[in-house]
Amino acid sequence: MTLTPLVPTTVLKDPRGVELEDWGPLPEGTGEPMRTAGKVLWKGDGNLEAGLWECDPGPSRWLFETNESITMFSGLMLVTEDGGQAYEIKAGDSAVFPKGWSGTWDIRETVFKFYTAF
Repeated sequence: MTLTPLVPTTVLKDPRGVELEDWGPLPEGTGEPMRTAGKVLWKGDGNLEAGLWECDPGPSRWLFETNESITMFSGLMLVTEDGGQAYEIKAGDSAVFPKGWSGTWDIRETVFKFYTAF
């Protein structure tokens, strides 16, 4: 029996070459408006999705309604969980934010990342 995939495989050789769509100002931003852009590369049932995201520097506050895994291609941010430790996340780093995570992101250099929401 041969299984046929429901969606084609997506392979990114150079994610910086992908044309991003304007996603408007970051809703979680807590200072001056922060420009965001992105590209959804895969969408599953419900909130399942994977894609690329770019955001300009500035402060923001987050409460995750899904789990999210990220891998940073470029940029720098300081992530601080409420009541917890601060982490510097930069190009080459990966992180997982579990559903219910709350805290702040202080984006210090424009962030370009791959994300998976699940």
